[in-house]
Amino acid sequence: MSERNGAATFLGNPLTLVGDEIKMGDKAPGFTLLKNDLSPTSMADFAGKVLILTLVPSLDTPVCDTETRRFNTAAAALGEDIAILAVSMDLPFAQARWCGAAGVEAVQTLSDHRDASMGEAYGALIKELRLHSRAVFVVNREGVVTYVQYVKEISEEPDYDAALAAAKACVA
Repeated sequence: MSERNGAATFLGNPLTLVGDEIKMGDKAPGFTLLKNDLSPTSMADFAGKVLILTLVPSLDTPVCDTETRRFNTAAAALGEDIAILAVSMDLPFAQARWCGAAGVEAVQTLSDHRDASMGEAYGALIKELRLHSRAVFVVNREGVVTYVQYVKEISEEPDYDAALAAAKACVA
């Protein structure tokens, strides 16, 4: 597994991302994650859908909270063909608590806490913190990545409009 020193920063301090960088046109790596009820879910469970995958450090932080709420609001206008998954290293119980408190129902929160396999597969695992870096990927119905954004400074929000436009283009 490759390491990319300085690929992300937190408050200007360089961090190392573990895993190969995903690029547009790549086949999206598969994943198995935990739902809030501890049951497993995989990429195969979303077959036929366009996916917006948001990797975030922790839902219990201000920027991740804002990001996930904003994607939740946008999800209402996207229709049934697009699923938004917010993936973090938070425990499923913490994710369920956060969703209840935040009123998030349209974005599905999933946990990578067991083995960080999605973080590594998508090149977004922060070596120093064992958390995900902030990143957004759009995957079309055929499983091909059509949009990638690794947010360099993880205390900043992603480009919501670009990600949503890329997802909408996949169903047009």
